Amino acid sequence: MRVLATVVPGLWLAWLVLTEWVPMFPLNDLRPGNLRHRRIAAAINYPFPLLIAAGVALGRTWSLVAATALAGLIVFGHVTSWWLPYAGLSTAAQRETYRRDYARTLKVLPTAGHDVVIDVQHMVVGVLSLIMLGTTLAVTLSG
Repeated sequence: MRVLATVVPGLWLAWLVLTEWVPMFPLNDLRPGNLRHRRIAAAINYPFPLLIAAGVALGRTWSLVAATALAGLIVFGHVTSWWLPYAGLSTAAQRETYRRDYARTLKVLPTAGHDVVIDVQHMVVGVLSLIMLGTTLAVTLSG
């Protein structure tokens, strides 16, 4: 389980790098207008999986707890960025970011009546986030 919990953050990061920098429309919408936003998101998001993998690999109680907390923060951020807005709890800034960067991307969920709809790209991020949290938590609890 420790190996899996160390590898999953790398997969999560690889998916983000792939979908944020390799044009694959309609999976993503990489226009020059959102380059600054993508750079900021990369600077914020990319260190987290590296820290999680390092915490799991180190295997100390404190590092496992920290890795689990970071993985939990990632899931929390994903829920607040995508699922709550999909449920209708969105801010004007979230709606604007969605319209600007994600309105044309591939979706499988119903769009009618929703100001923000999670796209396939971010559904995969969510699944990988949950797997990352689950494997990290399993290693932490097994101790």
